[in-house]
Amino acid sequence: MSAAPLLKVNDLRMYYSIEGGWVKAVDGLLLDVCRNECVGVVGESGCGKSSLALTIIRVLPSNSRIFSGEILFEGENILKLSEEDFRKRIRWKKISIVFQGAMNSLNPVITIGDQIVETILAHEDVSKKEAWERAENLLKLVGIDPKRAKSYPFEFSGGMKQRAMIAMALALNPSLLIADEMTTALDVIIQAQIVNLVADLRRRLNLSSIIISHDIPLVFSSSDRIFVMYAGKIVEYGSTEEIYYSPMHPYTFLLLDSVPDIRGKRRTLGFIEGAPPNLLDPPTGCRFHPRCPFAVDICRKEEPEMSAISPSHHVACHRVEEITVKRAFK
Repeated sequence: MSAAPLLKVNDLRMYYSIEGGWVKAVDGLLLDVCRNECVGVVGESGCGKSSLALTIIRVLPSNSRIFSGEILFEGENILKLSEEDFRKRIRWKKISIVFQGAMNSLNPVITIGDQIVETILAHEDVSKKEAWERAENLLKLVGIDPKRAKSYPFEFSGGMKQRAMIAMALALNPSLLIADEMTTALDVIIQAQIVNLVADLRRRLNLSSIIISHDIPLVFSSSDRIFVMYAGKIVEYGSTEEIYYSPMHPYTFLLLDSVPDIRGKRRTLGFIEGAPPNLLDPPTGCRFHPRCPFAVDICRKEEPEMSAISPSHHVACHRVEEITVKRAFK
């Protein structure tokens, strides 16, 4: 029997209240992360990926509400913890996050070292000298000269700022690191460096991680398993190899078909017509059916259940058996 996952999200529903009703940003979502595993979450912008991250780390805006579900971390439902208990025991100490846009996450008038020290002192009873030494070691760990601890954010390049954010996220030795669009606005060379850095840190520190991005090549190159998210729901998940070579949900296939392959034959890139639905009033049945080239009547009326293609590969699609047999994706 396999060990219990480090993190398990069950039937999570988190909505935002706006004028006109509730935006169903995370709607019946499931996800799990094993120890020392990297899980990737992919999907278009507006599908709820960042909302999932904010729910796990519990830094949601005031107009949000968790309607149902549970988030089990090391077997404990962390949604039942008080904010103070969660802050003292879980946030940054066990689960940390690297937010999208490092410049917006760093205080421009405080040195990089002082910001890392502040994080350490807020959670641990150590001297400022010890905290500063740890901050310098953390910067060294992510490839920044410790002498730059006294530099301000504006003195760092975009890639260095992101490395500093990763150092801050690791300040309290967490078990799980969430990276939400961590390479947005960086050029491809720096993106590769950041991805390789996180992969190296995972191995050295025995970290588990969740990589959230709409950048499909980035996620597939760094993850052990992939969860495909659409309109607040997971529509398919499995090992990276299963999802890449044998996608079973039309949305997954069309996402992959829209990505150029420099090693493959020349071809016209695919695309997905339309845009993700308004989650204030999502479509009935399968939420992808308005854009799906394989949709039939049942897709418009009934929400598909998650079914197993293999022990590790699952998909929510009414037509998965027909599509698999006919190879309709080819």
